[in-house]
Amino acid sequence: MSALTIFSDNDASQPTWHGTDAQKIARQLSAKGVRFERWQADQALGDNPTPDAVLAAYQHAIATLVAEKGYQSWDVISLRADNPQKAALREKFLSEHTHGEDEVRFFVEGAGLFCLHIGNEVYQVLCEKNDLISVPAGTPHWFDMGSEPNFTAIRVFDNPEGWIAQFTGSSIADGYPRLA
Repeated sequence: MSALTIFSDNDASQPTWHGTDAQKIARQLSAKGVRFERWQADQALGDNPTPDAVLAAYQHAIATLVAEKGYQSWDVISLRADNPQKAALREKFLSEHTHGEDEVRFFVEGAGLFCLHIGNEVYQVLCEKNDLISVPAGTPHWFDMGSEPNFTAIRVFDNPEGWIAQFTGSSIADGYPRLA
């Protein structure tokens, strides 16, 4: 189940807000400029969909984002627990970083935890199947795929070169809950 947990950026021991209702999550995040939506596929995708099948199922929604925001490209990323580089890939994005463009992800299956450092708060967004999140360019954040990753997501880009992570050097991510 999708969830949002909000913490102070100087106290990870006690959340200041927690919810699992998608509309309430969307309202909380929208107030901070973060887009959160629930999408549905146009067709059944099966157990192990190809990237082409995933893109075809969500083409209508991608087209809406492209028309609205001018995004230029999109692809599909999948990561499974049997990936020999899973630990290194997880570690890479557990440090706070920003991007020069929006980070747009739609979870087709599985889950991931986006942690956004906005002002003096940390917003932990557990994204699961059918969740779309768009983290605005320049927003400090980190991402946790868990120790046994299992997700497929559509990534949408304005410019893939602009998506390069710029690490902040902060150790804030080390103090907050992670996925198992």
